[in-house]
Amino acid sequence: MLIRSATLSLIALAVGSTAAWAAPKDIAQRPDVTLALANALLTETLAVCKAEGRNAVAAVVDRGGNLVAVQRADNVGPHNTLAAQRKAYTALSTKTPTRMLAEGARKNPDAANLNTLDELLLLGGGVPLKVGNDVIGAIGVAGAGGADMDEACANKAISKVLTQTL
Repeated sequence: MLIRSATLSLIALAVGSTAAWAAPKDIAQRPDVTLALANALLTETLAVCKAEGRNAVAAVVDRGGNLVAVQRADNVGPHNTLAAQRKAYTALSTKTPTRMLAEGARKNPDAANLNTLDELLLLGGGVPLKVGNDVIGAIGVAGAGGADMDEACANKAISKVLTQTL
């Protein structure tokens, strides 16, 4: 009898738990960067840079700013790894390409204060990853020979990989 009662209690608990989880209005459903997507973006980014005769490091963060993956070509200075991650985080956090933030900071004293936040890096090369109107993460590139080249490598990879993924 005790075993039957325990079994019925477990069944009731399982059914009740399923009903609680089945309420989609209470659970946020948001697109996010997967490891597979991050690696595809990074591989393509480094291939684009290499085709231009450049070496770089690239990092992808998810919608929460967490590092998903990083890839570094040979002979890239070690400081570029952290720079790529911070560019990605900055682009995600502000939902803006970091090149635009850097330009704004040079023109607007209030925006220049963003440089006082340790996590942000106002150098070009960070680009938000968007699906529709949602920012699902960001990519940061560093070491390709300047902010313009960093951003160009990222944008070419995004236009190839992200559009194929959708």
